[in-house]
Amino acid sequence: MTAGRKATALVLAGRRDGSIDPLAAAHGVADKCLVPVLGTPCIEHVLQALVAAPEVGNVVISINDPAILQGLPTADRLVAEGRLTALKAEHNLAESVLAAAAQAQFPILITTADNVLMTPDSIALMVAGAGDADAAAAFARKADILAAHPEGQRRFYEFADDGYSNCNTYWIAAPQVLRVVEIFREGGQFAKNPRRVINAFGLVNTLMFRQGWLSLAGAFQRISKRMKVRLVPVVLADGSYAIDVDNERTHACATEIMARRRAAA
Repeated sequence: MTAGRKATALVLAGRRDGSIDPLAAAHGVADKCLVPVLGTPCIEHVLQALVAAPEVGNVVISINDPAILQGLPTADRLVAEGRLTALKAEHNLAESVLAAAAQAQFPILITTADNVLMTPDSIALMVAGAGDADAAAAFARKADILAAHPEGQRRFYEFADDGYSNCNTYWIAAPQVLRVVEIFREGGQFAKNPRRVINAFGLVNTLMFRQGWLSLAGAFQRISKRMKVRLVPVVLADGSYAIDVDNERTHACATEIMARRRAAA
């Protein structure tokens, strides 16, 4: 990251129009980002981590109804400081990222509103790990995730060197790198559509990954060559960073981990 330049944090909090998130319904709130963890809405936990990180400057939130952020203490504080922009989410992930990026100063740190276990330390490690790469994605190893909580994740990407899960934290260094986001423009279950995966990453790369012949770093090197940008994985040692609040099971996991952190502090 250029010396003295802070990253813009982009928080993705959108959902499909007309859909009701089961977790939000179960907790009696209007949106999943408002589901409380230890009494505080998910998105507030994320914003608190972001404002405590010296690497982060302004914040852009992509959300279906920006009005629901009113009254959240950290969101209100950022608005008062002129550091928060809330945009209505677009109809898919790629369009939401591109629309938000148009309001942002690069580099951009991307995360999600349910990434409640994010900390200033994980942000610092992500920025340091990204270094001078064009883009980066954070991962944690399977053993570290299960050590953080045995029910925290049930599915992992199996590479030749280890099993991994992503940590919902991404880095984009410059506007020209946004073309990488284009592969998700059509939305939907990208990873479950073989044709789209092959079109994005190439047939050979896709086959090598599915046969378990590539390490995580090796896979990123091959994808970088295909896309003509330098993409790097950043592996975080704390497996809890790969646990977000997606359903009642992971809500319970995140609550337990956060309570342990507070007790330790």
